[in-house]
Amino acid sequence: MKQRVGYELRYAFPQPTPAILMLNVHFSRVSDLMAPDHILISPSVPISGYRDGFGNWCTRILAPAGQVRIWTDTIVSDSGLPDRVAPQAGQIPVEALPNETLVFLLPSRFCDSDKLLDLAWTLFGHATPGWGRVQAICEFAHAHIAFGYQHARPTRIASEAYQERVGVCRDYAHLAVAFCRALNIPARYCTGYLGDAGMAPPFPPGDFAAWFEAYLDGQWYTFDPRNLVPRIGRVLIARGRDAADVAMITTFGPNTLEGFRVWCDEVA
Repeated sequence: MKQRVGYELRYAFPQPTPAILMLNVHFSRVSDLMAPDHILISPSVPISGYRDGFGNWCTRILAPAGQVRIWTDTIVSDSGLPDRVAPQAGQIPVEALPNETLVFLLPSRFCDSDKLLDLAWTLFGHATPGWGRVQAICEFAHAHIAFGYQHARPTRIASEAYQERVGVCRDYAHLAVAFCRALNIPARYCTGYLGDAGMAPPFPPGDFAAWFEAYLDGQWYTFDPRNLVPRIGRVLIARGRDAADVAMITTFGPNTLEGFRVWCDEVA
């Protein structure tokens, strides 16, 4: 299966403004790109890059004052298979976890698992440890939060998503990640493209998607509490502790987002 993926972001900057962009397809999927997903910027500016502590590719620019357009458009190959399901995957005791997974047990900016500790054990302490427990968490988040773009708030943390019961895909992911960590399951936040392959219309407007991965039986498995069912054509951009680690654009000055388009469409 092939998918056309890309985005177009239009900003207005009142003054020259430094920015960090996290918009490239994750290095684990680069070999699937039919052409590089270079970040294109108009007017043209110098670009530099680096890898962050999670291995994500980050781009640095100094955006000029005025109108700035940022975009890319490419084709990515995909297996066409849905997310992997492994009901027998078990939970690993904390003392046996690899060192690199331990950071994904800790509370973070948007995943305040320490505040949800008692609630998590009350709700999911009797669920089967491992896949069954993570699936129970996803089912709860899916039913508990009402989706709506009008409910989006960039500062909402997991405990607030639980209390307010509204949000967008990042809120579902944050709540599920926080519950997992409270139950000693390493969980990391993911962002990327997710089209509508295999789904029935009508299709929602294009947007970047959020999901998470849980570490079970020595592997990271994909879970999506917003959609709940295994999906086809997921294309990872970045992973981190929560949305603060993988923001598509972090700006260091005032700006206005004037236009936003994202696409992930199956092509012949």
